[in-house]
Amino acid sequence: MTAYPKNLTIFGCGNMAGAMLHGWLADGMDPARVTVITPNGGKVPEGIRILKSAPTDMLPADMLLIGIKPYMLADLAQDIAPLAGPATMLVSILAGVDVATTRSFFPDSGPIVRAMPNMAVSIGKSPIGIFSEKLDAAQHGLVDGMMVALGSVEWLDREELIHLIIAVSGSGPAYLFRFIDALAKGVADLGLPKDQADRLALAMVEGAAELASKSGENPGVLADQVASPGGTTRQALNVFDEDNALNKLVHKAAKAAYERSIEMEAEEKGN
Repeated sequence: MTAYPKNLTIFGCGNMAGAMLHGWLADGMDPARVTVITPNGGKVPEGIRILKSAPTDMLPADMLLIGIKPYMLADLAQDIAPLAGPATMLVSILAGVDVATTRSFFPDSGPIVRAMPNMAVSIGKSPIGIFSEKLDAAQHGLVDGMMVALGSVEWLDREELIHLIIAVSGSGPAYLFRFIDALAKGVADLGLPKDQADRLALAMVEGAAELASKSGENPGVLADQVASPGGTTRQALNVFDEDNALNKLVHKAAKAAYERSIEMEAEEKGN
């Protein structure tokens, strides 16, 4: 059974932090351990203590998850700081805000952990990249266990790798959603009813992803195994493979996300 902190405070419960909370509750975390502070409101599961702002006498949390928009950090840091004491593990999911910048806002906090999940945390299927300040064995085990409850965990030995995590798994679901939509539109344009095209494209991706995760084979090898010489699949793959078109397009997209992540971090440091 997953171990959770005695008390968890979440400051800002938007889409991502809310999805993480739902994932932890689904894993069995006691909602009575959680306090959500959400200045702008938001949907919070039943049984969770919810506040518009932190009371002046509120004690620092055992774990504090910061889930606000990155651009809000400078304005809200003074409200958050009293919740981050020396015994608090501070977990940030803010894209574009490195650990050093976070530490500058919360100098009295305990260790700072930076995590990059995606929205699949709500169903326990998110890849999560993690970089942290030095943790002892118990702290490392606590973070690892909580994140494993939300998906698969990759600990990073260099913080700059976070930018690549964002490019592949943070932004990645949107790439796949666009592909599913494009595939459905492609066959609908050829005559398949759109509602059937949507269902078939989605079911195909779900099955293919599970097959790839369980096969142990490289996805490129799997593609070639599906594609019989001279068959329909090979004909379609030839379009993707011509002049390395698909790889070039995906590389361009991932590079754009990667470079934007670096730019956001530079912008935040400049504030």
